[in-house]
Amino acid sequence: MGVRRIITARDREMVALALPALGSLAAEPLYLLADTAIVGHLGTPQLAALGIGSAILTTSFTLFNFLAYGTTAQVARRHGAGEAREAARVAAQALWLASALGVALLAAIVALAGPLTALMGADGATRDYAITYLRIAAIGLPFALVTLAGQGYLRGIADLRTPLRIVVAGNLANVALNVGLVYGAGMGIAGAATGTAIAQAGMGLAFARRLLAAPAPSRRPDRRAMRALARVSGELFVRTAALTGSFAVASAVLARVGAASLGAHQIAFMLWSFLALVLDAIAIAAQVIVGRTLGAGDADGAHAAGVRMIWWSVALGGLLGAVMLALIGVLPRAFTDDPAVVERAQRAWWLFALMQPLGGAVFALDGILIGAGDTRFLMWSMLVCALGVFVPISLLSLALGWGIVGVWCGIVALLAARLAATLPRFARRGWATVGAA
Repeated sequence: MGVRRIITARDREMVALALPALGSLAAEPLYLLADTAIVGHLGTPQLAALGIGSAILTTSFTLFNFLAYGTTAQVARRHGAGEAREAARVAAQALWLASALGVALLAAIVALAGPLTALMGADGATRDYAITYLRIAAIGLPFALVTLAGQGYLRGIADLRTPLRIVVAGNLANVALNVGLVYGAGMGIAGAATGTAIAQAGMGLAFARRLLAAPAPSRRPDRRAMRALARVSGELFVRTAALTGSFAVASAVLARVGAASLGAHQIAFMLWSFLALVLDAIAIAAQVIVGRTLGAGDADGAHAAGVRMIWWSVALGGLLGAVMLALIGVLPRAFTDDPAVVERAQRAWWLFALMQPLGGAVFALDGILIGAGDTRFLMWSMLVCALGVFVPISLLSLALGWGIVGVWCGIVALLAARLAATLPRFARRGWATVGAA
């Protein structure tokens, strides 16, 4: 009886949404984790190059995660209000937007691969490897953006199993292709990029099919629907740009410290990104539940669900942090044989392990406010925290010789500042407006 009283119906709904969301959220970092494990054993220059290339691609990709989050929030509200055809209209507009942005992003990355790697501080063999990886892997970006739009629509209608099936197939294909192309075909880092691009293409086509199957009254570009999606998308774009730009600064700083520090940061950052998405699975559930509940006119129910999801996310973060601390002597060596890289990774390890509960609270609050459509507040608060907290600490780390530990202290400070901004916003309930719009 005690457990039943603790685990509510809303908790069970959250778990039912969060578990399949976890699989689909893990797509991009799992690609990069697989690439890191495979490429890391080719040599330190290749691992450092992957750090540069993946930082640029991850920054580019995550700048457009509004295609998923903005679509989820709008579709969930309309779905909660019983407006299925209007929800499908949003899906059609998201597909148009994702396709156009993806092609433009591919062209930009291919054309600017050289200047971008130089800007990140790469030189010599590391820069050559990074350019090769970038130009090949970027072919998958248009499909990756369509994947975001498809996930956003399916999450909004509470279908999270279909994205999970597509992503599992994509990840299995990615690992098989990378091993075969890197070692079997002897393509080196180019093989890792090729395998990732092929796997992303398969996933993008599968999600495009689901978007085209949505029962929209019309799939032509719609000014009204596009305007609403563009407003939310623009605010989420700026929010994400501030965050990912900060992490690009971190990679650029450590590239100037040395290849070993950059390689260690690549390992720690890829693991941190994966754990962040484990926590973000609850935030996805928050987007769906809060958006749908507000669409149905129940502001109190949305707030109560938000409180539960914050506590669950903090508890999960504590568990993940404990596991990471226990594996401090094992995980770094799974990605590299270089003792210098392992030593530097272990310096920052305790920071990213102990920050997990803090990250859990922040990600849950982000999901709640995105689901409610409170994206303007998220945009401005992220700009202030990134530019006023994280970037100065990272630059000081370079100037004062703090190295990788200083950069990771900056990440902890960023999360703390975001919590200080979003928690009072949630408590005041100004975000809890009801209705389909």
